[in-house]
Amino acid sequence: MTTEFGKVAVLMGGRSAEREVSLMSGAGVLKALQGQGVDAHAFDPAERDLSELKRKGFQRCFIALHGRYGEDGTVQGALELLGIPYTGSGVMASSIAIDKIMTKRVWMAEGLATPRYVLLRRGAYSGEQVAVVPEELGLPVIVKPAREGSSLGLTKVLHAFGMVEAVDKAVQLDADVLCEQFIAGDEVTCPVLGTGDSARALPVIRIVAPDGNYDYQNKYFTDDTKYLVPCGLPAGEEEAIQQLVLKAYRVLGSRGWGRIDVMIDAATRQPYLLELNTSPGMTGHSLVPMSARAAGISYEALCLQLLADAALDYNANPVLKA
Repeated sequence: MTTEFGKVAVLMGGRSAEREVSLMSGAGVLKALQGQGVDAHAFDPAERDLSELKRKGFQRCFIALHGRYGEDGTVQGALELLGIPYTGSGVMASSIAIDKIMTKRVWMAEGLATPRYVLLRRGAYSGEQVAVVPEELGLPVIVKPAREGSSLGLTKVLHAFGMVEAVDKAVQLDADVLCEQFIAGDEVTCPVLGTGDSARALPVIRIVAPDGNYDYQNKYFTDDTKYLVPCGLPAGEEEAIQQLVLKAYRVLGSRGWGRIDVMIDAATRQPYLLELNTSPGMTGHSLVPMSARAAGISYEALCLQLLADAALDYNANPVLKA
């Protein structure tokens, strides 16, 4: 019964650089929920104060926000204080996952493979430090903001002389710039649904972008990128990647849902974890709905399942003891 969800706010838009994509995700989710009889309403935190959620009697939130102020633990913290269950990961997992450096540190501490990197902090790095990055990591080098999504601010640097421009581009979006070893090979992504031991990996999607350039434009606004489901990987590789992704997801304390991007080295077939998206896209080009569909889960059913899994990190009404 969809009435058990009560009044639902679909949080969309927001103030991040991914606002445009979030509005598309939110519109799709809103239509799906309303079509299934849920009392769902659009709510843009960039235009309304979050305190309205309590005053207007909302009982659950579907977070369709992407990037900062929506995927980084901030709105999750606010909803914890308001006592309104929400979809996706909690405060800690969200705040770690949005930071690609912190994510790497956790994964590396757990012995999970991720590309080598160099961190450049705004105002704390010199031209010489930028210049030696290709020597440390080899070329090409991936340069991107440490806390942005949708490939915003990302550059694939092919020649050493392109480092300065790439870093300047990334630093416009974040104080920290991640310079990452480029892994040549298959680019794949794997969604996860659920929490803890009950979490399950959905089918792996192999991404074939024009000239290997899976950027913001090719993600959302063209039909030139190919998404292969079934992924067509060698026997056993898909299952191995699913198991790796589940471990990486659980290690970060994620819940509800997420999507982890992976590169597979063409020569060694070693998979390398790139990042975890805790509030993935739900647009017409988005990958979680695509993978779910391959597993027999419709877009509408997916939205309902995610909403049913809405939760809080903490009891909304804890018993205080003297």
